[in-house]
Amino acid sequence: MTFLPDTTGYTPTPEDRAGLDAWFAEYDARSARREIERMADMAVFPLNLVSDDSAGNGRSAQWDREQFVATMTHVMGDGSEDLSFESTRTPVFLSPSMAVVFTDSVMTAGGTTQRLRYADILVRQDGAWAFQTMIQSGWGDNL
Repeated sequence: MTFLPDTTGYTPTPEDRAGLDAWFAEYDARSARREIERMADMAVFPLNLVSDDSAGNGRSAQWDREQFVATMTHVMGDGSEDLSFESTRTPVFLSPSMAVVFTDSVMTAGGTTQRLRYADILVRQDGAWAFQTMIQSGWGDNL
């Protein structure tokens, strides 16, 4: 049996953190403009989703790009009302090319605010970050 080298305890460089912060800034901007197709460009498909449903059961699924676009279009609406995000993110870098990012966010849409807490798993491919797993409560009935 071959073991991978120990990569735990990776400390990100300032460039690692800046690159991840820039990725989220762009994703949030695309979300606010409801550019769903462009949001999908920032993912690796099949995209893993982990959530819970209204009955309190944990759920998971994989979405292809078509499912992502359809669901996000339905959830985010037609763009007729303003949408903004204020987020605090805590990334945990597992390596230079893998990060788990915990987010506390306030989303404001049409004057109504909603607090969100979620996590994403991102991978770096060909020098660019992409999200591969979304973890958030309350999406399970859509899975």
